[in-house]
Amino acid sequence: MIKSKQDYLYYLKADRKALNIPDKPNWIKEIILPNYIWVFQKRLRKLEYLKNCRNDLIGKITYVILKVRFRKLGIRLGFSIPENIFGPGLSIAHYGTIVVNSKTKVGKNCRIHVCTNIGASGGNPKAPVIGDNVYIAPGVKIYGDIEIGNNIAIAPNSSVNKTFLEPNVLIAGSPAKIIKKIDISKLIPNSTE
Repeated sequence: MIKSKQDYLYYLKADRKALNIPDKPNWIKEIILPNYIWVFQKRLRKLEYLKNCRNDLIGKITYVILKVRFRKLGIRLGFSIPENIFGPGLSIAHYGTIVVNSKTKVGKNCRIHVCTNIGASGGNPKAPVIGDNVYIAPGVKIYGDIEIGNNIAIAPNSSVNKTFLEPNVLIAGSPAKIIKKIDISKLIPNSTE
């Protein structure tokens, strides 16, 4: 969670690296053909910074204005992602439906694809806790009071409703089960840092 200006800058740098955005962007290209996922993630991190660190009047007003712009862009892209969920190094791979429960916690270097739903289940308000270096393929559903460990890949269209803590594995199926050992660095290049 972002707790200072330094954390905010670190999260932005990690997200930029995860999305393969150059440190010095081409401003003309950014104006003509902006990367809306990067715009969304920058707004998300700015909201987190304002919510957690800026309790002054200007910070609160800026938060409200930015929240409106953030929600509009989220609706346009199909993202329903609240603040303070994802650690640094978030990579949203494509536009499309991504719904995340506000009680979910996700570690660093998460790569998430379209048609993903992460949330609570059966009236239980508790949501999943997901570790570091987790690859979430398209169509994955993760729900319930469960935990996903570090260095795990979840195959497309899987339904995960139980805890998996063994690292360096691929889980797949409905309901999900461990399929094989994998090297997560092939799916998330910045996972070794």
